[in-house]
Amino acid sequence: MTTQSNQVPARNVAQQLIASHLVEGAMNPGTEVGIAIDQTLTQDATGTMVMLELEAMGLDRVKTELSAQYVDHNLLQTDEKNPEDHMFLQSAAQRFGLWYSKAGNGVSHPVHQSRFGKPGATMVGSDSHTCAAGAIGMLAVGVGGLEVAMAMAGQPLYVTMPEIWGIELTGTLPDWVSAKDVVLEMLRRHGVKGGVGRIIEYHGPGLDGLTAMDRHVIANMGAELGATTTVFPADSAVRDYLTAVGRPDDFTELVADAEATYDLTDSIDLSTLEPLIAKPSSPGNVVTVAEAAGEDVFQVVVGSSANPGLRDFAVFADILSGRQAHPQVSVDVNPTSREVLADLISGGWLTRLVGAGARIHQSGCMGCIGMGQAPATGRNSLRTMPRNFPGRSGTEEDAVWLCSPETAAAAALTGKITDPRELGRDLGLAYPHPDLPTTFSQNTDMLQPPLAPEEAAAVELVKGSNISSLPDFDAIADDLDLPILLQMDDNVSTDEIMPAGSRVLPFRSNIPKIAEFSFTRIDADYPAHAKDAEGGHAVVAGENYGQGSSREHAVIAPRYLGLRVVVAKSFARIHWQNLANFGILGLEFTDPADYDDGAPGARLVISGVHGQLQEGHDVSATLGGKDVTLRHKLSERQVAMVLAGGRIPAAAAG
Repeated sequence: MTTQSNQVPARNVAQQLIASHLVEGAMNPGTEVGIAIDQTLTQDATGTMVMLELEAMGLDRVKTELSAQYVDHNLLQTDEKNPEDHMFLQSAAQRFGLWYSKAGNGVSHPVHQSRFGKPGATMVGSDSHTCAAGAIGMLAVGVGGLEVAMAMAGQPLYVTMPEIWGIELTGTLPDWVSAKDVVLEMLRRHGVKGGVGRIIEYHGPGLDGLTAMDRHVIANMGAELGATTTVFPADSAVRDYLTAVGRPDDFTELVADAEATYDLTDSIDLSTLEPLIAKPSSPGNVVTVAEAAGEDVFQVVVGSSANPGLRDFAVFADILSGRQAHPQVSVDVNPTSREVLADLISGGWLTRLVGAGARIHQSGCMGCIGMGQAPATGRNSLRTMPRNFPGRSGTEEDAVWLCSPETAAAAALTGKITDPRELGRDLGLAYPHPDLPTTFSQNTDMLQPPLAPEEAAAVELVKGSNISSLPDFDAIADDLDLPILLQMDDNVSTDEIMPAGSRVLPFRSNIPKIAEFSFTRIDADYPAHAKDAEGGHAVVAGENYGQGSSREHAVIAPRYLGLRVVVAKSFARIHWQNLANFGILGLEFTDPADYDDGAPGARLVISGVHGQLQEGHDVSATLGGKDVTLRHKLSERQVAMVLAGGRIPAAAAG
């Protein structure tokens, strides 16, 4: 590699971020590294478990520079469960020294970027879309809750060093095409597994036309590509953004060295892009809007962590301005923060939305996580959201499409999937360029700062009747003889392992209760069969098992029901880490054809588990009566965790 005059290798942005925080290991792709963490982010769907983990660990106070707890997912208060959990989270934030963002303040990712994000900092979050903060030059990684709890306790983040995937952007986006179409183009090319084992870094002259919030859209949905994270440089666009949110002093320039290289490369000429849309039921099922045009639409939902900026709402409002939504279409708007809502009001955009027939909802995740706004069965719903996994909307047989605000607006007016370029021509409508304020609204009143240590020490955790303690999990046996209860296809998501939505998520802090929903989207009888399988059980899956949300309930709940081993063709990164964190052994087929032997009713037999894991990465086993060789990718540290029953028992054992 070419070196600079000071003998430091020329580095891209991702390498600079990792190198400046590296505390263990070497930056060689495929090896485990430990990275010091500056900030953490938790939200209420996952943060309850994090706080219970901090309690179980006996932590006195967080050791990060800044940690923040958001309430943005479980906002519907149809009974006492959600408000009681909010009280618990508020008391935990006070007890352990976190910032607390009250319900209704907004979605964690844009709020955190606006109030706390800093170029050059590292962050982990118990939400897979934490990677959105890469928009402003942060190394922000979505992980399981226990990883976040350990970071709060001052431990490094341990990850397999990714390859750095450089995406050169050239050209300028044409009218009626926006940042959502850029990341949909990445998904069209590479699918939901294309970023596995990689950090995506965008660079090139095309960045000049993308604002920090445009970059947030792209970075956010790097999670849908399976990437470890996404990073952008901290350049003039980031400086302008931090100035606009009232924090110019937090800007630090961070750009790739002149001679920096990448492990892999790709390029996108932005000027050649056209409106794109992801068909049901995968973010990777991308086609051009022109190809899908003509499909009836019954719902349009705008607003989520994937399109959270003022510009995204303003464009939508300007297209609808003076017009009425099609009679068959419900238009739903989720302002992503109180700050965005205030600017929508002052700029007149909210009035235009209301006039067009839009329904205005709370500032929060809402329909994205199945908390309200569920569509009618089988009726097309177009959403500016990051995910459309089966049933995630709250409707079992849903038909959710992912698109840009421009494409959403065209459907809202016509009642059909419509290429927004055609809409512009048919209506004689010029593409809107909203006149955004140079200074955005700033709302800090709903952010409660950490208490002083002496005050915090006196705070007691407020636990409602729905909050249970973290279960104790035993060590894995040396000899396993387990029934296979499920054999699943490729790309099973955590939403299928552990459903989200208003029916399930209120039990997020009650493991015995939420366990009753485990795998029920795949097999309604799984919980009953798991309880009947004395001594534990195993499941078999295809490729990219556990994609999607970082919620560790998709591991803890099946573990509570006796799941000890998952054998898959491959795993999604966060879920694989979560399995190890809670003592579930994740194994991969060395011969994918052996998958066929793992039908329900077959047995998985592994003798001498402890020795096999400690001696190498190949594991000899019998599956369905056939001798097979499986493989694990655990580090020595992770092997010790799995054998002990999880990361907390391993830490307690010293």
